[in-house]
Amino acid sequence: MGQQSYGGVDVSKATLDVGTWPEVEHARFANDAVGATAAAAWFAARRVEAVALEATGGYERTVCQALEDVHARYSRVNPRQARDFARSTGQLAKTDHIDAVGLARYAAQVQPARTVLHSEAEEQRETLVQRRRQLVGMISAEKNRLAAPRMDAWTREQIQHHLDALEEQLAAVEARLQQAIAVDPALREREALLQSVCGVGPVLSMTLLVELPELGHLKGKQVAALVGLAPMNRDSGTRRGERSIAGGRPRVRTALYMPTIAATRWNPAIRTHYKALRARGKPHRVAIVACMRKLLVLLNAMLRDARIWQPAA
Repeated sequence: MGQQSYGGVDVSKATLDVGTWPEVEHARFANDAVGATAAAAWFAARRVEAVALEATGGYERTVCQALEDVHARYSRVNPRQARDFARSTGQLAKTDHIDAVGLARYAAQVQPARTVLHSEAEEQRETLVQRRRQLVGMISAEKNRLAAPRMDAWTREQIQHHLDALEEQLAAVEARLQQAIAVDPALREREALLQSVCGVGPVLSMTLLVELPELGHLKGKQVAALVGLAPMNRDSGTRRGERSIAGGRPRVRTALYMPTIAATRWNPAIRTHYKALRARGKPHRVAIVACMRKLLVLLNAMLRDARIWQPAA
């Protein structure tokens, strides 16, 4: 039995650079439907076990669809992790074909989890959530500018007009998001379960449904690690460093923050947990992160068991 072959794809707006490992080969195709189909066939001819490619803001979707069409195993990986892996192997040079071969080596040695391509409806919901996040950021920036002192009336009027337009767009995006969820019975049911928890509103529930579809399908510790809320040790020898969180899905953590603040006041389970941590001398920041983790684990258990929140539980 021969050695297994693995593939990698370096994706750019115009091209797809492909490579294999451990037998190093590489080629280039156009990043369009024809080129992606040819790239998938190129991998199939070499009987690759799995293909790794970086998430590139959507430019990778065409080749993902082509790999999906031929039932090839592929993984969409974090670009930073792939680059850190390349450096750890001593690979400091960077060209498109070197990156493609490096991704193939990453697929062979790291064995990342298989990616399942989102449906068109899932992609639409994800795009809407992303657009909502962009609009909220722009609205916040314009409000900060509007609050600046010594601004002439004409400039203030221009900012206010832009702010009004942004808020109108935000309302339209949120309405479209609600409509996208309303037409899916399973999502409606999951949304109702999530919003039964004190502190969880439409924004958090939409973010979790779209950006954390694994919620309810994993164990509590696994979902906390996936989001990046599992504390990581910083110990060396006799030194015991401060535990911290990193990685995961920062957009989900951001969405969890304000609802957790509210939950420490109005949700009995989270409020009790927060007070106990503070009584033990934990700083406010540490206690809030721990409560974010507890809230996420609670929501995960509710979706897993398909049960509504019971305040007395």
